[in-house]
Amino acid sequence: MYIFDGAMGTMLQAAGLEEGYCPELYNIEHPDIVRDIYTQYLQAGSDIITANTFGACSLKLEDYDLQNRVRDINIAAVTLAKEAIANVKPEARVAGSMGPTGRFLQPLGNMSFDEIYHTYREQAEALIEGGVDFIIIETIIDVQEMRAALLASLDAREARGKTKDDVQIICQFSFSEDGRTITGTPPDVVAVMLEALGADIIGINCSLGPEQLTDLIRQMAAVTNLPLICQPNAGMPVLINKQTVFPLSADEMGPLMLPIVDAGATYIGACCGSTPEHIARISEAVKAHTPAERPHVEPFTAITSRTKLVRLGHSEKPLIIGERINPTGRKVLAQELRDGSFIRVKRDALEQVEAGADILDVNMGVAGMDQTPLMERAIFELSSLVEVPLSIDTLDSKALEIGLKNYPGRALINSVNAEQEQIDAVMPLAKRYGAALLCLPLSSGDLPEKATDRVALANTIVEAAYSYGIRPNDLLLDPLVLTLASGDNSAKETLETLRLYKEKFGFPTVMGLSNVSFGMPQRPYLNGQFLTMALLAGLTTPIMNPLNYPVKKAFTAGCTLLGWDPGAAKFINDYGYEQEGEIPGNSAPNSPSKASFDDNDPLANIRACVEQGEKEAIIELVKQALSDGMNPLDITKKGLSEAMNVVGDKFGSGKLFLPQVMLAAETMQAAFTTIKEILPASESLDKGTVIVATVKGDIHDLGKNIVGALLENNGYKVIDLGKDVAAEVIVDAIKEHNASVVGICSLMTTTMPQIDNTIEAIRGAGLDTKVIVGGAVVSQDYADQAGADKYAKDGIAAVNITNELFENQ
Repeated sequence: MYIFDGAMGTMLQAAGLEEGYCPELYNIEHPDIVRDIYTQYLQAGSDIITANTFGACSLKLEDYDLQNRVRDINIAAVTLAKEAIANVKPEARVAGSMGPTGRFLQPLGNMSFDEIYHTYREQAEALIEGGVDFIIIETIIDVQEMRAALLASLDAREARGKTKDDVQIICQFSFSEDGRTITGTPPDVVAVMLEALGADIIGINCSLGPEQLTDLIRQMAAVTNLPLICQPNAGMPVLINKQTVFPLSADEMGPLMLPIVDAGATYIGACCGSTPEHIARISEAVKAHTPAERPHVEPFTAITSRTKLVRLGHSEKPLIIGERINPTGRKVLAQELRDGSFIRVKRDALEQVEAGADILDVNMGVAGMDQTPLMERAIFELSSLVEVPLSIDTLDSKALEIGLKNYPGRALINSVNAEQEQIDAVMPLAKRYGAALLCLPLSSGDLPEKATDRVALANTIVEAAYSYGIRPNDLLLDPLVLTLASGDNSAKETLETLRLYKEKFGFPTVMGLSNVSFGMPQRPYLNGQFLTMALLAGLTTPIMNPLNYPVKKAFTAGCTLLGWDPGAAKFINDYGYEQEGEIPGNSAPNSPSKASFDDNDPLANIRACVEQGEKEAIIELVKQALSDGMNPLDITKKGLSEAMNVVGDKFGSGKLFLPQVMLAAETMQAAFTTIKEILPASESLDKGTVIVATVKGDIHDLGKNIVGALLENNGYKVIDLGKDVAAEVIVDAIKEHNASVVGICSLMTTTMPQIDNTIEAIRGAGLDTKVIVGGAVVSQDYADQAGADKYAKDGIAAVNITNELFENQ
């Protein structure tokens, strides 16, 4: 058991840190204060000291015009920690902290993966040069930012000639009360993704108290054997006499850490609101406790999206990989991609998921076009649109890397064969980005006809994968389906390959169905029969069209007959309506597509576009509606606003997450823009002016930016005053713009009282502007005490409240 330290910010404020002053600059300008804080934590029982470098990357230091001092500030922090350790506890170690940049990556924000990677790479190299024993990437809420930071740290470690034995990399996410990050990622997805990427220790810090984090640690422990770390806040902050107070005392917090230890954490510390006294009580309680034995997790194969984990294998229910996002043989789709349109790609995705696809295969191979930008956009669009994981299907290494880099989860690569050139191109990317890898038994020369030859080739690929550090549970096998026209025994050899794969390797198996019937009549019937035989032989994950009714029915029947459908519930639900002998078409009558449109109801189509995030399709629908004489006010209220209400309800109930909400809002904005271009004088779109700002002393603006974007996309004119905004500046802006609504937020417990000051200044100026408050540390109780008109717990709530306030004027 290892004890980390507690809050640095809380201690710096107690030592005199002023609002607006860079905390990390204390390492250089007030070294005695920083060294003394380290010393207090060591004396309290800390085994690992966290360097004062949380915001010491260039993107954060820009807020203080210190972006050129990354190296000096980080090395100074580590040096001070080592000095304190030498004087108090020589066996203790140092962790260099890397916090969030405060920016969102594309497509949620405007930062590229490479930009975020480089800011973390610079900081990680400085920390390693300074001599840290750990790099701790903490308080992260977005998987893409964590992926960039972890890869940067791994690369910096290698570049500096260090290994895991020298510098371990810790990854800590922050979760909301619903058990997910703000962008919708649950603990099991975090754990599987980070382990595949190469993290050494994973866990949780900040945002919640120990009681709320215990079960989240337990969820991580259920899917990984990596060491776990947990550093909760000292409870959820409350406002007492206009002062932010963390409710858990040191004596109360110590015992509350024991369930976290029993859940599997072996690195224990604390975050906001904690002090050396808290660490002393935690250390005493933890080191006197005998933890429960942590169960071993048997390795399993899984891929993830940002929000969902999918397990594959012989002990899991068979899954469907949807095959339709592929322009090969689809002239209309290929032409749309040439024209820059992704409407059909997105509809294909939604239709396949609605029809039962568990994973979507994404192929952007259009003849004569560079796949790389097509794949990048496809990943951006689809990862925001659907919850299911993606399979990246390309032989182009550049397109593969851009897809893997920008995919917010653990993707499946489709595929690698036994040719050395392919192995050398694909396997390093699979290892680097933590992807699962589908192996296809092909090499130069003729296609192997015999099952034994295919197994031998598969073994060659598997051994090569191991040499690259790829794990057994990272691999899937394809048996290679040849057409019936290639020989009478071709289907039998494929089935035998599946049987031998299961016997020799035990890996999940993936197989495209349609090739078996190429050139034959009754293809859906042949494919369906072949599918059920393949499931029995060991197929776990067919690549198929879930909209093909006979094949989908054969899949469901096969799963039922093999015992994967208890009580035949799925089969009865899907096909119990059919009469004996009935032969329906390709689409099940009781399974209407989520992406279907009604030619007789243009407003319904507009609402469907917003809900599904179809930015391109809505433009033509709005143009047609206006051309047909529809009132823009009806389009706005009965189409766009109603759709966003549905999106808001789904977000509130956990059915949608921030990426989907942002995509819907962008679609709504595309509609507004179209109306304004056609009818520039339309008063129906002038919904009003809203001012947004982060309060004085707070340099965080991520949440404020989300709210501003959602308001703007909902038709409001947004005046964004930025971060660290004084109360008098907000008052002046209200007067200048005659704004009737202002949204102010605080992301730091220490700046929460500035919300009170700002509201007092607004009221003192005689303004009746309605004030909405929010932020990660703000609560309804705080909003009431501060005198706010409304409290918004998230961006959707802020939009709904703003709509209500303007409607009631």
